[in-house]
Parts: sequence; C-alpha cells; structure tokens
Amino acid sequence: MRVVIIAGGMGTRMRPHTFSHTKALVNVAGKPVLGHILDELLQIPIEQVIFITGYLGYQIEPYIKEVYPNLKAAYVEQPVPLGQSHAVKLAAEYLAGPCITMFADTLFEADLQQLTSATHDGVMYVQPVPDPSRFGIAVPGPDGYVKKMVEKPQQPESNLAVIGLYYFREGEWLARAVSALIERDIKTKGEFYLADAIQIMIDEGAKFTTSEAQVWEDTGTPYALLHSNRYLLRRHNTHGNAPYLQGSSVVIPPCYIHDSAKLEHSVIGPYATINAGVTVQGSIVRNSIINTNAQLHNVSLSASIVGDKAIVRDAYRTFNVGDNSEIGAETSAEIDETFK
Repeated sequence: MRVVIIAGGMGTRMRPHTFSHTKALVNVAGKPVLGHILDELLQIPIEQVIFITGYLGYQIEPYIKEVYPNLKAAYVEQPVPLGQSHAVKLAAEYLAGPCITMFADTLFEADLQQLTSATHDGVMYVQPVPDPSRFGIAVPGPDGYVKKMVEKPQQPESNLAVIGLYYFREGEWLARAVSALIERDIKTKGEFYLADAIQIMIDEGAKFTTSEAQVWEDTGTPYALLHSNRYLLRRHNTHGNAPYLQGSSVVIPPCYIHDSAKLEHSVIGPYATINAGVTVQGSIVRNSIINTNAQLHNVSLSASIVGDKAIVRDAYRTFNVGDNSEIGAETSAEIDETFK
C-alpha cells in the first residue's frame, strides 16, 4: 500500500503561523498535524509515503527523517498550486497498485484494516453531516456504490460528506483519470479537484463504496485547530479528570505539557498544550496552544495560539500570535525624551 499525502497550499487560513511553518507541521496536542496523521496511517502496512509539497514544503523531509527514520518516503514538489488532481498527477510514477490519497490538514479515525482485503475499485471515507450543502458529498446509487460526487449541493441527495481520505485498488486508474481531467481542462473554482477525477473513474465504471469515519477533524483554521487540540487531548489523556499539582502550578486535565516546560505559580488547563521549552509564570492558560520556547508572564489566555519564541506579558484576552512576536508591557524599553 502506498500513501499520497497532499501537503501543498499556502495555509492562508492559519496565518500568522503558516508564515513560518508549512501547514502540515503546525503543532497540535504536542506534535505536528502530520505526525498525528502518520500515526493513524501506520496501523496498516505501508510500503511508501509520497508527500506532495508546496510552500515551505522543504521543512517536511527533515521532520520525517528525524521522527520516522524507518519510513520509506518520497517528496514531490508542486511549484504552482493548480489543485489536488494536478498534485496527484505529479506523483503519477508512484501510483502503482493499491494506494491511499489524503490531505495533510485532516485528522481522522477510521477502519483502515478493511483496505488490506478490499475487492472494490475504491473506498471513500465519509461522515454523515446535518448540513450537506456545506460539503462535498458522495451519493450512493441503489446498488450501494457511489454514483456521483457533488460539491456543496443546493439540493443534497445524500448527507455523506467526503472527508478527503480515499482508497484506490489500482493507482494506475487514478493516474489515468487525473491526466484525463487535466487534458479536458475540467476545473472547479479554477483548480483541478480530485473529486472530479474520481467522478471520471465512476463514469468509466469504477465501483466505489463508502466507509464511515469515526472521527473527522479539520486543522485548517485557528478555530478548527483548537477544536482538534481538545479532541486529541481527550483521546490521549492519561491523568484522569482530577486537577493535580506540578511544582507550584495546578494542572487541570486534559493537557499536554512537555517535560522541558517550566511552570511557576500558574493554572494550566483544561485543554492546554504547552510545548518544549515554554515558560509560564503567574498565568492562567486554558483551551490554548503554546508553541516551542514561548514565554508567558502574568497573562490569562483562552482560545489562543502562541507561536514559537513569542513573548506575551500582562495580557488578559484571546491571542493568535505568530513566531518571534512580543506583546505586552515592557518596562525596560528606552524612551526618547528629546521632544518632551
């Protein structure tokens, strides 16, 4: 089984954090989004993972080599963001035999074991939603196979939203479909969408079934990232629900606190991620992600994301602070009194 992870795109909805990190490496619950995805995928035998990279994509290979040294990986750059199918076409040489395609900003829990014995042409992972008009949906026919895919339908024929995780029994068929899509210049919103290539396969007779994902979490916006942070902290909580002392600070689970973080006279949690090298003094932090080597002094933060090496002082509000930023009172700054 080969896996193609589409990790291009500018990540504009996650700025300022994606000014300095590719969106696949934005941290949530103590590790990059991509790490959580790979941990879920590796529940089945994987022959190779192909990363389609774009803006800041050069950051992915060092991360993989350090954290997943035994993973056989290939890297393909998409220099111009022309869409998902265009990205897959760039990886066509790797599309041989069974393969999975997915996006680098989608967290999931799903039964992947079934794919090791799948006999259909493909599987679409879906989740029922109350408002299908907001999503791309799969429409099963009377025989149970998907007859069409519709992007944000005004009159939905199904409530099965596709989560962006697909299995193809023959990667070669997918490669032919994305090539045909591009040759015919079939675009949605100016881009070559993967769903349109899959529709070509369906029109050619491909039999796709659906499989319901137990969990589907987006990480493409600050709000969505914090929602995913809460889900992951609950999932991996090993401290129970009772508050506990960590030095002079109180921790209210669920939280992630790196061993190298320094907490002094603070209240942490619930739903706080405190990453490596972080210093928190005299502060309250809940429902927030504090990234590597950031400093918090006398703050009360909720629903906040604080970037690497950022410093926040004497603040009582919600923040979305990028790397190397500084916010709050600074009493040591020199004041120019020339014209006082």
